[in-house]
Amino acid sequence: MASNDRLVGVIGGMGPDATIDFMSKVVEYTPAENDQGHVRLLVDQNPRTPSRQQALNGDGDSPGPVLAKTAAKLQLSGAEFLVMPCNTAHAWQDKIAAATTIPFISIIDESVAKAVASADGAIGLLTTPGCFRAGLYQQAVAGSGRELVEQTEAELAEAMQLIDRIKAGDKSDAIADAVQGCAQQLIDRGAAVIVAACTELPLVLKQSMVSVPLIGSTDVLAEKTVALALAQEPLPED
Repeated sequence: MASNDRLVGVIGGMGPDATIDFMSKVVEYTPAENDQGHVRLLVDQNPRTPSRQQALNGDGDSPGPVLAKTAAKLQLSGAEFLVMPCNTAHAWQDKIAAATTIPFISIIDESVAKAVASADGAIGLLTTPGCFRAGLYQQAVAGSGRELVEQTEAELAEAMQLIDRIKAGDKSDAIADAVQGCAQQLIDRGAAVIVAACTELPLVLKQSMVSVPLIGSTDVLAEKTVALALAQEPLPED
């Protein structure tokens, strides 16, 4: 890394496979010719963080204190900005901000910006019940002026069942086909672009499986991380 490159703090473990996928994509998007050209990451892979879904459903502990503690430790260890490859955990972004003084890069804002730039028309939101209930993407899409195509309650429940299977290690063709079906439901109702707003989804859902642009939130965050870490872009100001 060059002297002006930045150290990245990664709040991970939600879930572990999704964090590893994020790290892999950071490597993929880095234009390096040797080891020294890659991005330096400080990763706290903490699968003990309380369930975001249960917390937002009112029947589990808040992950806010754990996320804040993790963020503070990463800053103390030298991180110059923070990322978190979990969409739903952004419901506690304010706790992270209160515990740190370095920039936090929102996967929500970056994914919506990418969706807006990728296609005209309505944005289809493929996500979890918790993320939907928190209104994270609804607020960001409303700010963009675009129409949002949302999942029904039944579709959210189906998506969560599939995501739980992926978290358990099932990346079979049957699971991939079912996730593709979830995306197609949104396309059938007018979505011109799909945001895969859960970092487990890109483990099985690929661009070749849908007929409109697919915005994988993991990919978006990885690309942004590389650009900031290599000082290709300035860090956002408070």
